[in-house]
Amino acid sequence: MIRAQLFESGYRSRRWAPAIALALATALVLGAAARAAGGLDPYDHFFETTFGDFQEELEITRDENKKALMIFFEMDECPFCHRMKQTVLNQPEVQAYYREHFRVLSVDVSGDVEVVNFQGETMRQADFAFRENRVRATPVFQFYDHEGEPIVRFTGATSGVEEFMWLGEFVAEGHHKDTNFNRYKRERQARARQ
Repeated sequence: MIRAQLFESGYRSRRWAPAIALALATALVLGAAARAAGGLDPYDHFFETTFGDFQEELEITRDENKKALMIFFEMDECPFCHRMKQTVLNQPEVQAYYREHFRVLSVDVSGDVEVVNFQGETMRQADFAFRENRVRATPVFQFYDHEGEPIVRFTGATSGVEEFMWLGEFVAEGHHKDTNFNRYKRERQARARQ
């Protein structure tokens, strides 16, 4: 628009070109920084698109050589779910790590959308969450092995990005086979202080 106005006015000097280019570049950089500060939409960059067939999701998890399938059980009215999505799940380093190691899905604990559970039975998301997985509070991060067996469960919001990354490491590196997450987290905190 600026360029068009300059040309329409008959002003064709190139002495303003560097200033205009600098202004445009600054606007682009500031826009990118603003997007980075707010993070990236978790539904576009953290969660995988699914048709709700969890048997198929396990097959994809195995085919892509992921460590586990992780389901984020959430609900619209949950402030802790929103906090996780706005401060942790929207961070590029979290998104990259979890997408590399896990197949990541979201389930609405009060949802009426039909899904197929790990045994091939069709049910509502709400029933899958409540009856099949005993989700009573949200958020819940539930990790499943390649056979659909639960291996690690974390209920509630993490304290931040660091703790959520430790949770991912705990599962991806197999520490859950030897210890519990609280002990692993204390060890990581001790190492971080050194």
